[in-house]
Amino acid sequence: MSRCKPEYVKDSKKPEEVAGCLQERFKDALESLEIREYKGGISNEVQYKDMYLKVKREKFLDLIDTLMTFDFLHFQVMSGNDDGDVVTLNYHCTLFRSSERGKEIGLCISVAVPKDDLRMPSLWGRIPGVEYSEREMREMLGVDFEGLPNKGLIFLPEDWDEDIKPWRRDDTGPSPEDVRELS
Repeated sequence: MSRCKPEYVKDSKKPEEVAGCLQERFKDALESLEIREYKGGISNEVQYKDMYLKVKREKFLDLIDTLMTFDFLHFQVMSGNDDGDVVTLNYHCTLFRSSERGKEIGLCISVAVPKDDLRMPSLWGRIPGVEYSEREMREMLGVDFEGLPNKGLIFLPEDWDEDIKPWRRDDTGPSPEDVRELS
């Protein structure tokens, strides 16, 4: 049984091709780029590949726009972590999602946001589905997404002190008095 596929799917690229284009275009703005293979099945062959990128904040939107020239960037979720002097944001996405099995490329795009300037450009205008993830990172880690129209709380109570960031490990994190026993 044949699947209906968009016309562009025939142009899906291998991770090495995408990586080569990104390395050529972004040179020093890419702090790292790694392709990981995942094997499985009886034959223990490569089933799929993921690409892990670290990009400088000032080139983040350019990187996203470049990735969108290959295929629509399917955003899945964003994760974040307090890493000392920076908050690291990880954008989990997929390229070539509509292509046949094993040809899609999973992406993890990491950006270090300095704690003394916790601002990031919002992807909301490009990929509206990022709204809840950006709001979550704002609420839990204190990153302000410039251009995000709705910055309301989604997980914390309405009367929450917004100066307290639950996922932070520094003085903006919750104090023992802010944590209540739930059992």
